[in-house]
Amino acid sequence: MAAKAKQMMQMTLSPFLSFSAASSLSTLLPVSHPSKSRALLISACRSISTNTDTNKKKKKSKESKIWHSKSKGLAKEKRRTRSLRDCDIEIEEKEVNNDSCAHIPVMLGEVLDVFSPNSKPLCSFVDCTLGAAGHASAVSLSLSLFLSTLSMGSSSIKFLLLTNSNWYNNFQIIQAHPQLKVFIGMDVDPLALQLARSRIHALSQSPHFQAFTFLKNYRHIKSLLSQVDRPDILSSGVDGILMDLGMSSMQVNNPNRGFAVLANGPLDMRMDPQASLKAEDILNSWPDSEVGRILRDYGEESNWRFLQNKIVQARLQGGLHSTGELVDVIRSASPASRGGRQGWVKTATRVFQALRIAVNDELRTLEDSLYACFDCLAPGGRLAVISFHSLEDRIVKQTFLKLVDCIENGGDVSVEESEIRDLKRIKSEDSGKELWIRQTIQGSNGIILTKRPITPSEKEEGLNRRSRSAKLRVIQKV
Repeated sequence: MAAKAKQMMQMTLSPFLSFSAASSLSTLLPVSHPSKSRALLISACRSISTNTDTNKKKKKSKESKIWHSKSKGLAKEKRRTRSLRDCDIEIEEKEVNNDSCAHIPVMLGEVLDVFSPNSKPLCSFVDCTLGAAGHASAVSLSLSLFLSTLSMGSSSIKFLLLTNSNWYNNFQIIQAHPQLKVFIGMDVDPLALQLARSRIHALSQSPHFQAFTFLKNYRHIKSLLSQVDRPDILSSGVDGILMDLGMSSMQVNNPNRGFAVLANGPLDMRMDPQASLKAEDILNSWPDSEVGRILRDYGEESNWRFLQNKIVQARLQGGLHSTGELVDVIRSASPASRGGRQGWVKTATRVFQALRIAVNDELRTLEDSLYACFDCLAPGGRLAVISFHSLEDRIVKQTFLKLVDCIENGGDVSVEESEIRDLKRIKSEDSGKELWIRQTIQGSNGIILTKRPITPSEKEEGLNRRSRSAKLRVIQKV
């Protein structure tokens, strides 16, 4: 009946171009229509008018949501301190195309700026996460080319840890750091350390330069410095320390390590192959509640309870022994309406992150190591930390706030109180001495040089997709 009424309305109103409201229908409809048809037409017109208004409201509401979403995105972008440096990683990108296991060091140029000649002159440096010596050995080529041609002298060029892939810039930096003499590197991955040692060997041709590498976790930095044949290191401290907390591409791309979501392999996830605990042990042996806690706290997974139950069910059917089996469980627990990165892949990434953190005790190790590294710094020395997820970055931020006032307040100051007090001491850096510094937080024991973390430039994110979540924070001891 409604369809018939609409058809009659269309035939009747076809001479008219438009009408604005149902209230004016009496002036538009011909008098010759029967009253019943006239009532049907009025009802149909009102229905269409109401539907039109509803559609307009829905469209307006949708546009408003999109606008608010874009505004939030812009606000988030404004809160970021994106690096303005033009990165130089084309050489590394070509190497990756030829070797799937190659590693592109993240934010090379930014780290270079942190330890530039405008800061404290570098005489000693510690790389807490040596990895494949991506940051350390980027200068190897330029050193091997120029080392024999440089006048060595008493304060000659001994070592440069951080640079980008442009050899001309390397040469400029080598000239700017004649005091650099000692390098100390450590890593828990023997394969990565072996590769790093072979690359760093090119740097140790001068008798004035000393390089020390250790197969140890960076939480042992104090004891390792005591093993270095340089008594002045412990007494005076080191001038620069770098902590790159991300996994190298060599580790992620090797299915046998168990880090990759999309490649089947054993449920290992150990950074140190000599460690006893594996991800497989957690999934198959740990209490149900503890598995759920790991997924909730370390993976920040909202669906953690359902995943916990799925894992418990898998135990009754023989357990989980490969990354592929774990991924199947995650896919079965993920909503079918969501696919790709918004569905099971995103969930699997969070689950893998949670297990990796638990296996390697990463968060507690990080916090303890930050205090140890700060203690090992010389006055004016800098500690730079590159983190890759919110849990790490939160620990770095809060620990830095505690460190700058830890002696004055006996270490008992809460993070909230420290943040409120330190925000009053934020200073804009417009001196022009170091352009990468935007805002600092001044404390009694140190200066946080990055009130907001520095994130990679747009160019670097385009060339190295894995760098998109990196955040760089820097603290300087006074």
